[in-house]
Amino acid sequence: MTFEPERLGRTRSDLAEALRILRKRAGRTQTWLARRCNMSQTKISNIESGRLTPVLVDVELILDALDTDDPEAAQLRELARTANIEWQDRWSSRRRGLDKKQNELARLEAATTEFRFFLLSAITGLLATPEYVRASLADVPGDQSRTIAKKLERQSVLRDPSKSFTFLLTEHAVRWPLLPPIAMAIQLDRLASVSRIQNVRLGVIPSAGHIPEMPLNTFTVYDRRLATVETGTGALILRDHRDVNAYREDFDRYESYAAFGDECADLLHEWSRAFTRQQR
Repeated sequence: MTFEPERLGRTRSDLAEALRILRKRAGRTQTWLARRCNMSQTKISNIESGRLTPVLVDVELILDALDTDDPEAAQLRELARTANIEWQDRWSSRRRGLDKKQNELARLEAATTEFRFFLLSAITGLLATPEYVRASLADVPGDQSRTIAKKLERQSVLRDPSKSFTFLLTEHAVRWPLLPPIAMAIQLDRLASVSRIQNVRLGVIPSAGHIPEMPLNTFTVYDRRLATVETGTGALILRDHRDVNAYREDFDRYESYAAFGDECADLLHEWSRAFTRQQR
Protein backbone atom coordinates (compact mmCIF):
# COMPACT_ATOMS: atom_id res chain seq x y z
CA MET A 1 0.00 0.00 0.00
CA THR A 2 1.46 3.35 -1.02
CA PHE A 3 2.10 5.77 1.82
CA GLU A 4 0.28 9.06 1.26
CA PRO A 5 0.33 11.40 4.31
CA GLU A 6 -2.83 13.21 3.21
CA ARG A 7 -4.70 9.87 3.13
CA LEU A 8 -4.01 8.85 6.74
CA GLY A 9 -7.06 10.51 8.30
CA ARG A 10 -9.33 9.08 5.60
CA THR A 11 -7.75 5.64 6.04
CA ARG A 12 -8.80 5.67 9.69
CA SER A 13 -12.37 6.53 8.75
CA ASP A 14 -12.31 3.90 5.98
CA LEU A 15 -11.24 1.26 8.50
CA ALA A 16 -13.97 2.27 10.96
CA GLU A 17 -16.65 2.07 8.26
CA ALA A 18 -15.36 -1.27 6.92
CA LEU A 19 -15.41 -2.88 10.37
CA ARG A 20 -18.92 -1.56 11.07
CA ILE A 21 -20.22 -2.92 7.73
CA LEU A 22 -18.49 -6.25 8.35
CA ARG A 23 -20.21 -6.69 11.72
CA LYS A 24 -23.64 -5.71 10.40
CA ARG A 25 -23.29 -8.01 7.39
CA ALA A 26 -22.56 -10.86 9.81
CA GLY A 27 -25.77 -10.04 11.69
CA ARG A 28 -23.96 -9.42 14.99
CA THR A 29 -24.45 -6.69 17.58
CA GLN A 30 -21.71 -4.61 19.14
CA THR A 31 -22.42 -6.30 22.47
CA TRP A 32 -21.96 -9.78 20.96
CA LEU A 33 -18.72 -8.75 19.23
CA ALA A 34 -17.39 -7.13 22.40
CA ARG A 35 -17.92 -10.37 24.36
CA ARG A 36 -16.22 -12.48 21.67
CA CYS A 37 -13.22 -10.13 21.53
CA ASN A 38 -12.97 -9.56 25.29
CA MET A 39 -13.49 -5.83 24.77
CA SER A 40 -16.04 -3.41 26.14
CA GLN A 41 -19.04 -2.47 24.02
CA THR A 42 -17.88 1.15 24.35
CA LYS A 43 -14.56 0.27 22.75
CA ILE A 44 -16.28 -1.45 19.81
CA SER A 45 -18.53 1.58 19.40
CA ASN A 46 -15.57 3.96 19.45
CA ILE A 47 -13.72 1.84 16.87
CA GLU A 48 -16.71 1.79 14.52
CA SER A 49 -17.34 5.52 14.88
CA GLY A 50 -13.68 6.37 14.22
CA ARG A 51 -13.14 7.91 17.64
CA LEU A 52 -10.59 5.17 18.43
CA THR A 53 -8.08 3.73 15.97
CA PRO A 54 -7.71 0.00 16.67
CA VAL A 55 -4.27 -1.56 16.78
CA LEU A 56 -3.67 -4.56 14.56
CA VAL A 57 -4.31 -7.00 17.43
CA ASP A 58 -7.80 -5.51 17.91
CA VAL A 59 -8.53 -5.88 14.19
CA GLU A 60 -7.29 -9.48 14.21
CA LEU A 61 -9.67 -10.32 17.08
CA ILE A 62 -12.60 -8.73 15.25
CA LEU A 63 -11.78 -10.52 11.99
CA ASP A 64 -11.52 -13.88 13.78
CA ALA A 65 -14.77 -13.32 15.68
CA LEU A 66 -16.63 -12.48 12.47
CA ASP A 67 -14.98 -15.35 10.55
CA THR A 68 -13.83 -13.02 7.78
CA ASP A 69 -12.53 -14.66 4.59
CA ASP A 70 -8.84 -14.31 3.74
CA PRO A 71 -8.92 -11.76 0.86
CA GLU A 72 -11.10 -9.32 2.78
CA ALA A 73 -9.17 -9.92 6.00
CA ALA A 74 -5.90 -9.13 4.22
CA GLN A 75 -7.31 -5.84 2.92
CA LEU A 76 -8.50 -4.84 6.39
CA ARG A 77 -5.13 -5.71 7.92
CA GLU A 78 -3.45 -3.37 5.44
CA LEU A 79 -5.98 -0.66 6.26
CA ALA A 80 -5.27 -1.19 9.96
CA ARG A 81 -1.53 -0.89 9.44
CA THR A 82 -1.84 2.36 7.51
CA ALA A 83 -4.39 3.71 10.00
CA ASN A 84 -1.78 3.22 12.72
CA ILE A 85 0.67 5.55 10.97
CA GLU A 86 0.57 9.22 11.89
CA TRP A 87 2.46 11.97 10.06
CA GLN A 88 3.42 15.12 11.96
CA ASP A 89 4.90 17.68 9.61
CA ARG A 90 7.28 20.32 10.92
CA TRP A 91 5.18 23.29 9.83
CA SER A 92 1.99 22.11 11.52
CA SER A 93 3.91 21.52 14.74
CA ARG A 94 5.32 25.03 14.59
CA ARG A 95 1.92 26.56 13.93
CA ARG A 96 0.47 24.78 16.97
CA GLY A 97 3.45 25.84 19.07
CA LEU A 98 6.52 23.74 19.83
CA ASP A 99 5.83 24.05 23.56
CA LYS A 100 2.65 22.01 22.99
CA LYS A 101 4.76 19.33 21.28
CA GLN A 102 6.89 19.20 24.44
CA ASN A 103 3.75 18.59 26.50
CA GLU A 104 2.81 15.69 24.20
CA LEU A 105 6.28 14.18 24.55
CA ALA A 106 6.15 14.54 28.33
CA ARG A 107 2.85 12.63 28.44
CA LEU A 108 4.30 9.91 26.21
CA GLU A 109 7.40 9.66 28.41
CA ALA A 110 5.26 9.43 31.55
CA ALA A 111 3.42 6.43 30.07
CA THR A 112 6.58 4.63 28.88
CA THR A 113 8.88 2.30 30.83
CA GLU A 114 11.56 1.34 28.29
CA PHE A 115 13.08 3.87 25.88
CA ARG A 116 15.42 3.25 22.96
CA PHE A 117 16.88 6.28 21.18
CA PHE A 118 18.92 5.93 17.99
CA LEU A 119 20.50 9.32 17.27
CA LEU A 120 21.98 9.54 13.81
CA SER A 121 22.84 13.21 13.36
CA ALA A 122 22.17 15.23 16.53
CA ILE A 123 21.88 15.00 20.31
CA THR A 124 18.33 14.65 21.64
CA GLY A 125 16.85 17.18 24.05
CA LEU A 126 16.92 14.76 26.98
CA LEU A 127 20.73 14.78 26.78
CA ALA A 128 21.31 18.39 25.74
CA THR A 129 22.73 21.37 27.57
CA PRO A 130 20.64 24.58 27.57
CA GLU A 131 22.99 26.06 24.95
CA TYR A 132 22.55 23.05 22.67
CA VAL A 133 18.75 23.14 23.04
CA ARG A 134 18.73 26.86 22.21
CA ALA A 135 20.92 26.34 19.15
CA SER A 136 18.72 23.48 17.91
CA LEU A 137 15.78 25.90 17.79
CA ALA A 138 17.68 28.79 16.20
CA ASP A 139 15.85 28.46 12.87
CA VAL A 140 12.42 28.69 14.51
CA PRO A 141 11.07 32.27 14.45
CA GLY A 142 9.73 33.96 17.56
CA ASP A 143 10.41 33.58 21.27
CA GLN A 144 11.26 29.94 22.05
CA SER A 145 11.93 30.44 25.78
CA ARG A 146 8.89 28.35 26.83
CA THR A 147 9.87 25.50 24.50
CA ILE A 148 13.46 25.55 25.79
CA ALA A 149 12.23 25.52 29.41
CA LYS A 150 9.91 22.58 28.74
CA LYS A 151 12.65 20.63 26.92
CA LEU A 152 14.97 21.05 29.90
CA GLU A 153 12.17 20.22 32.34
CA ARG A 154 11.59 16.91 30.55
CA GLN A 155 15.13 15.82 31.43
CA SER A 156 13.96 14.99 34.96
CA VAL A 157 12.43 11.78 33.56
CA LEU A 158 15.96 10.36 33.35
CA ARG A 159 16.04 10.23 37.15
CA ASP A 160 12.90 8.08 37.39
CA PRO A 161 14.15 4.66 38.61
CA SER A 162 11.04 2.92 37.21
CA LYS A 163 12.18 3.71 33.67
CA SER A 164 15.13 2.48 31.60
CA PHE A 165 16.87 4.36 28.78
CA THR A 166 19.28 3.25 26.09
CA PHE A 167 20.78 5.97 23.91
CA LEU A 168 22.83 5.11 20.82
CA LEU A 169 24.63 8.05 19.25
CA THR A 170 26.76 7.94 16.14
CA GLU A 171 30.09 9.75 16.31
CA HIS A 172 28.63 12.15 13.76
CA ALA A 173 25.76 13.03 16.12
CA VAL A 174 28.13 13.58 19.04
CA ARG A 175 30.71 15.66 17.18
CA TRP A 176 28.56 17.74 14.83
CA PRO A 177 29.68 21.31 15.76
CA LEU A 178 26.31 22.90 16.41
CA LEU A 179 27.95 25.12 19.06
CA PRO A 180 31.33 26.85 19.37
CA PRO A 181 34.14 24.49 20.46
CA ILE A 182 34.12 25.16 24.21
CA ALA A 183 30.33 24.80 24.37
CA MET A 184 30.58 21.52 22.45
CA ALA A 185 33.16 20.29 24.97
CA ILE A 186 30.69 21.08 27.76
CA GLN A 187 27.94 19.23 25.86
CA LEU A 188 30.13 16.12 25.58
CA ASP A 189 30.89 16.32 29.30
CA ARG A 190 27.12 16.38 29.84
CA LEU A 191 26.81 13.12 27.87
CA ALA A 192 29.48 11.51 30.04
CA SER A 193 27.64 12.67 33.16
CA VAL A 194 24.27 11.29 32.01
CA SER A 195 25.89 7.95 31.16
CA ARG A 196 26.59 7.47 34.87
CA ILE A 197 22.89 7.57 35.83
CA GLN A 198 21.97 4.07 37.00
CA ASN A 199 19.01 3.47 34.70
CA VAL A 200 20.68 5.00 31.62
CA ARG A 201 22.84 3.14 29.08
CA LEU A 202 24.60 5.50 26.70
CA GLY A 203 26.64 4.17 23.82
CA VAL A 204 28.48 5.78 20.93
CA ILE A 205 29.12 4.22 17.53
CA PRO A 206 32.61 5.27 16.35
CA SER A 207 33.15 6.05 12.69
CA ALA A 208 36.29 3.90 12.63
CA GLY A 209 36.06 0.26 11.68
CA HIS A 210 33.58 -1.56 9.50
CA ILE A 211 29.79 -1.24 9.84
CA PRO A 212 28.19 -3.23 6.99
CA GLU A 213 24.88 -1.34 7.00
CA MET A 214 23.74 2.25 6.73
CA PRO A 215 21.02 3.76 8.96
CA LEU A 216 18.83 6.37 7.31
CA ASN A 217 16.96 8.08 10.16
CA THR A 218 16.92 9.00 13.80
CA PHE A 219 14.26 6.97 15.61
CA THR A 220 12.89 6.27 19.08
CA VAL A 221 11.08 3.18 20.33
CA TYR A 222 8.71 3.47 23.31
CA ASP A 223 8.23 0.08 24.97
CA ARG A 224 6.82 -2.30 22.35
CA ARG A 225 3.90 -0.12 21.32
CA LEU A 226 5.16 2.87 19.40
CA ALA A 227 8.09 4.06 17.28
CA THR A 228 8.79 7.56 15.99
CA VAL A 229 10.97 8.12 12.93
CA GLU A 230 12.33 11.60 12.20
CA THR A 231 12.79 12.99 8.71
CA GLY A 232 13.89 16.37 7.44
CA THR A 233 10.32 17.67 7.28
CA GLY A 234 8.55 15.91 10.13
CA ALA A 235 8.07 12.65 11.96
CA LEU A 236 6.27 9.37 11.39
CA ILE A 237 4.52 7.78 14.38
CA LEU A 238 4.19 4.02 13.91
CA ARG A 239 1.93 1.88 16.09
CA ASP A 240 1.67 -1.35 14.10
CA HIS A 241 3.54 -4.05 16.04
CA ARG A 242 5.39 -5.15 12.88
CA ASP A 243 6.82 -1.68 12.39
CA VAL A 244 7.71 -1.31 16.07
CA ASN A 245 9.40 -4.71 16.15
CA ALA A 246 11.34 -3.90 12.97
CA TYR A 247 12.81 -0.80 14.61
CA ARG A 248 13.59 -2.73 17.78
CA GLU A 249 15.51 -5.23 15.67
CA ASP A 250 17.35 -2.41 13.89
CA PHE A 251 18.24 -0.94 17.27
CA ASP A 252 19.63 -4.26 18.51
CA ARG A 253 21.90 -4.50 15.47
CA TYR A 254 23.22 -0.96 15.81
CA GLU A 255 23.74 -1.53 19.54
CA SER A 256 26.22 -4.29 18.72
CA TYR A 257 28.53 -1.68 17.11
CA ALA A 258 28.41 0.74 20.06
CA ALA A 259 30.94 1.40 22.82
CA PHE A 260 29.52 1.55 26.35
CA GLY A 261 30.90 2.11 29.84
CA ASP A 262 34.55 3.04 30.20
CA GLU A 263 35.17 2.73 26.46
CA CYS A 264 32.36 5.19 25.76
CA ALA A 265 33.61 7.57 28.47
CA ASP A 266 37.13 7.49 27.00
CA LEU A 267 35.81 8.37 23.53
CA LEU A 268 33.68 11.23 24.87
CA HIS A 269 36.66 12.57 26.83
CA GLU A 270 38.90 12.35 23.75
CA TRP A 271 36.37 14.19 21.56
CA SER A 272 35.76 16.79 24.27
CA ARG A 273 39.50 17.50 24.48
CA ALA A 274 39.61 17.88 20.69
CA PHE A 275 36.98 20.63 20.94
CA THR A 276 38.88 22.27 23.80
CA ARG A 277 42.09 22.34 21.76
CA GLN A 278 40.20 24.13 18.94
CA GLN A 279 39.39 26.95 21.36
CA ARG A 280 43.03 27.72 22.06
